[in-house]
Parts: sequence; structure tokens; C-alpha cells
Amino acid sequence: MFDFMDSDWFTIGLEIVFLLLISYDVKRYRETKKGEFLVNIVITIGFAIWTLYPYYNSYFGWEDSQKEKMLSVCENDANKTVCICIDEKVFKEYTHQDYMAVDKNSSEYLEFMKEAKEDCMDDGWF
Repeated sequence: MFDFMDSDWFTIGLEIVFLLLISYDVKRYRETKKGEFLVNIVITIGFAIWTLYPYYNSYFGWEDSQKEKMLSVCENDANKTVCICIDEKVFKEYTHQDYMAVDKNSSEYLEFMKEAKEDCMDDGWF
């Protein structure tokens, strides 16, 4: 039901909303010099960090060399886009340390891979 929350566009949309809210409060603070707008700015920045940090921590927690080692080897071009999609989902879900520590035979990991494959096989991704 809430699958849209895992998409990059949802994260980008959140960033835009936070920037709009902050810029509006900055504008209103400059006009009125009321302290309540400073409080709004601080709260919005704090909420943005709290909301977006897990995404950036997992996605940017991988170095390029680590990503290259983990990339799936695809046999033909038809599966290449699916492999890239699955790899991106792994990079977003796990940090490198967490991925190396996870049991690849656990039911949680297998469920994640099953959902990732279903999402990537969906025509909407391409």
C-alpha cells in the first residue's frame, strides 16, 4: 500500500517540499523578524534530516569499489535492466556492513529479494 514511499521520486518530492517550507519561512522571517519563523525553520530542518538520513545513509554508504564488487553478473541484455534494478534496491536497503553481515538464507532477506524481483519485473520500472 505504501510502496511509493520507497521510490526515489518520493524522496525527491520530500526534499522539494522541505525546501519550499524553509524558503517560505525564511521569506516570512525577513519580512516580520518574528522568532516563530526561526523555530519553524529549525523544526523543518530537523524533520528533514530525521526523514531523509536513513535514505542517504544506506544509499551513499557504499563506495564505488564496493558497488562494483557487488553488482550482479547478467547473462544477456534482457536481464540487465532487472539486475541493475535489484542491485539499486540492495544499495538502498542495506549499508555495505549490514549487507555483508546479513544471512543470505534468512527468511527476511529472501522476502526482500522476492519483493525486489517483483518490483523490478513490473513494467512501471522500465
